[in-house]
Amino acid sequence: MRPRSALILAAGLGTRLRPLTELRAKPAMPLDDEPIVRRTLRQLAAASIDRIIINLHHRPETIAALVGDGSDLGVRVRYSWEQPVVLGSAGGPRLAVPLFEEDTFFIINGDTLSDIEFGALAATHAASGATVTMAVVPHPAPGRYGGLRLAPDDAVVGFSGPDPGADLWHFIGVQIASARAFASLTPGEPAETVRALYPALIAAEPGRVRAFRSEARFQDIGTPADYLETSLAIAREHGRDMPAPGRGVQIAPDAHVARSILWDEVVIGPRAHLTDCIVADGVTIPPGAHYSRAVIMRGEGELIVSPLDR
Repeated sequence: MRPRSALILAAGLGTRLRPLTELRAKPAMPLDDEPIVRRTLRQLAAASIDRIIINLHHRPETIAALVGDGSDLGVRVRYSWEQPVVLGSAGGPRLAVPLFEEDTFFIINGDTLSDIEFGALAATHAASGATVTMAVVPHPAPGRYGGLRLAPDDAVVGFSGPDPGADLWHFIGVQIASARAFASLTPGEPAETVRALYPALIAAEPGRVRAFRSEARFQDIGTPADYLETSLAIAREHGRDMPAPGRGVQIAPDAHVARSILWDEVVIGPRAHLTDCIVADGVTIPPGAHYSRAVIMRGEGELIVSPLDR
């Protein structure tokens, strides 16, 4: 039977998305008309996965304020608080294990969007007897970043750094695991899956970590430029050329705003021009200002403007 429990990993610092993550945790950022974390919860609810743990560390209030107990989304949400340090991709699940009512649960990266079929992933995991099953797709760019090495029977045999000539598979941030995968770890101590725990599991018992090969779509939200492109792609799916603006946004009638993300309480002054920008909470764009491919945040007495492409 498919597990009804999932852990959303939302404790990370979001370093590649700075400076935006100084204001909001990455899962709390809006994608078109809805924050990432709420999109994930809707997807889980649609798959009858309704017992959710969210781990928190960085800017936890920005996530908790959006989700609450999850009841408006048809799920029950509890939180695993990681303090004083973030515990990582293995330490986070280890701390959360006692909160689960089931031995087996899904683990979803809090900054991942995919259309993975959870039922098929769960069935593959159950049939193989694996401890961990990771959802993967053919690697889109093995020369740019690392991936998984697989045996013909879908056992994960190793993890590789960037290698343009390698036959690698790309992990899309969704997996299913048994609690025993994390039993060797000490609760409250940082630990990582791909860099430490999973290689140890593979070495001790080959086949304990397996892959679910898929053609699922996934969207990357790693950098500000990625975030903008993903938001624009979702808006286009809804027939719009720009993401829906946040709460309390005001745009002067003679201002020009194109292909830009506007968070909450943004004011765009007369004759201002913005193209391919991300404008954070509470920013006022002065009359006549021109910005292109920039991240714009409110500073002490002046705007903080960073290049979108870094």
